[in-house]
Amino acid sequence: EGEGGIMTGKERGDIFGDALDSLSLEDFGDGGKVEPPSQAEQKKTKDEAKTIGFKSREAKSSVPQRRRRTGRNAQLNIKVTPETMQAFYAIADKEGWVLGEAMEKAVKLLEKEYSGK
Repeated sequence: EGEGGIMTGKERGDIFGDALDSLSLEDFGDGGKVEPPSQAEQKKTKDEAKTIGFKSREAKSSVPQRRRRTGRNAQLNIKVTPETMQAFYAIADKEGWVLGEAMEKAVKLLEKEYSGK
C-alpha cells in the first residue's frame, strides 16, 4: 500500500482479510447432503403446482424420440444431402422405426432390388 493506506495499483487487495484463515471444514456444514423427496412429497408438490397454475419451463420436444434398446451397437456415419436425410427421417418417423431399423429395411430392399443383376 502506498501512503496513508491507499493502494498504488501494484498490490492486490485482500477482500476477506484473515476471516478465511480461521475457518475449518466443519464450518461449512454437512457438504450439502440432502435426502431426496419421497414419492408422496413429489406428488404433493406436483398437485400444488397444478392447482396454482404453474407452467413448467421444460422444453417440449417437437422431434420424435428415435431411441430404444435394440441390441444394435455399431455406428454408421455417412454424408447425405439434407433432402435425403429429411426423407429418411420422415419414413422412419412415419413407421415408428428407430434409425437403425430403417437402415436395415433399406438395405434389405436394396439387396432385393439388385440381387438379380
